[in-house]
Amino acid sequence: MKKVLLLCGSPRPKGNTAQIVEECARVIESSDVTTEIVSLAGKKIESCTACYRCGEEGMCVLPDDLNEIIGKLRESDGFIVASPVYFGTARGDVMAALQRIGMVSMATDNFLSWKVGGPIAVARRGGHTATVQEMLMFFLINEMIVPGSNYWNMVFGREPGDVWKDTEGIATVRLFAQNVAELVRKLH
Repeated sequence: MKKVLLLCGSPRPKGNTAQIVEECARVIESSDVTTEIVSLAGKKIESCTACYRCGEEGMCVLPDDLNEIIGKLRESDGFIVASPVYFGTARGDVMAALQRIGMVSMATDNFLSWKVGGPIAVARRGGHTATVQEMLMFFLINEMIVPGSNYWNMVFGREPGDVWKDTEGIATVRLFAQNVAELVRKLH
């Protein structure tokens, strides 16, 4: 069965980013592709130390919650990452996770290559574009396939539930999720 892993980069389990990730999962599952949501809420993710031991060990040697995510990602055909915007960029632990996942993939068997997915940014007012661009670099350097939508994958909202007022943003991420599912089905 085809599967998309969705990473929610918010520390708030019921916040706007989590709600957007859940909506993407609903859309993907309506296309007969299974999903799994992994939340960074409550998880410890350290920054890469560039020790390069992942190439020898086949996994990251830092003792935190990342290897569990890598294991789930290895078994997935797609990968969507959603992050709230903090001071104009993605949350630090989101980028630390992506950098380490990419390092392990490149140092081992390039397990990210040809996976389908992309980034989503959620914020109150601004920084969406920089956040999407920052996360997009991870997808492109790892030979991943990023389908488009009818606009950039960004949704506006501050308080939990505010994102549903951004009807254009919701429509954009729904189409993106649908395109991810369709491409996963065609490629895998």
